Amino acid sequence: MTEYYIPAGPGEAKFTEKRSDFLGHVRPVESEEEARAFIERVKKEHYDARHNCWCYAVKDGPVRYSDDGEPQGTAGVPMLEVFQRQGVTNFVCVVTRYFGGVLLGAGGLLRAYTKSARDALDAAGIAVVRRWVDVRVPCGYGLLERLKKEVEAAGGIVTDMEYAAEVVICALVPAEGAEAFCARVFDVSAGSVTAEAVGEAFRAVKL
Repeated sequence: MTEYYIPAGPGEAKFTEKRSDFLGHVRPVESEEEARAFIERVKKEHYDARHNCWCYAVKDGPVRYSDDGEPQGTAGVPMLEVFQRQGVTNFVCVVTRYFGGVLLGAGGLLRAYTKSARDALDAAGIAVVRRWVDVRVPCGYGLLERLKKEVEAAGGIVTDMEYAAEVVICALVPAEGAEAFCARVFDVSAGSVTAEAVGEAFRAVKL
């Protein structure tokens, strides 16, 4: 089954290195046109910055980057590698540098652009896009923590909890493991709990 990772939302980060300000911007995108439009928007907003370096990748599409006047290989590529190491696609990242008058050298630039991209991605968070099954697991309070761990073990995410005489765990589990998860719940509860699948969808869920 196809699954892939994207930024969970917009992310911004800023830090200063030897009087140069680095502003990282990350956005999820669906197309090259959307990525290009965001780059141009950041360039217009920060028209007075020395550099607006960028990179983007679209699933099953183009991968592009630019050092925007920085020494070759010190900005665009290290920024791109931040996302590739995390397996993230459908993103655009722009790092704006306001030059502070102190040269950082190639190594310093590489570290600064890497940090800025990584901090912006951390601020955005990562979401996995895949087919999920929405399940409801009604159980007694005594089994709550055990069954929450079973959700986690199945690669799932608890999305809500409904508390009453008993508790209902609302969770998303990967579609290919939903049947096994339901069987596991029945087994570990000695047949006292039945997990119910109430829906299925291909969607992004923040990790």
